[in-house]
Amino acid sequence: MLGTFGGALEARQIDASDGKLSAEVTGEVEEEDGVLVIRRIHVAMRLIAPEQTRDKVDRVHAIYAMKCPLYRTLHSAIGLASSFELLSS
Repeated sequence: MLGTFGGALEARQIDASDGKLSAEVTGEVEEEDGVLVIRRIHVAMRLIAPEQTRDKVDRVHAIYAMKCPLYRTLHSAIGLASSFELLSS
């Protein structure tokens, strides 16, 4: 998901290279019939970019997931979500 988001940003001339885009991923696991099962995954992304890019980044974030192979493969089976925080450069 991070790679797809970064690629979508780059396509819109928002630099997501060289550590400007990073993420922390957390998952929620539950036990089902004695087996641990991943139920939810959240990708919290951080982008270092100028504040004036916020509207464009918001729009990208709203649409990128359905272009992501990982999201498209798993979203029906696991709750996948993402968020981003814009850190002014």
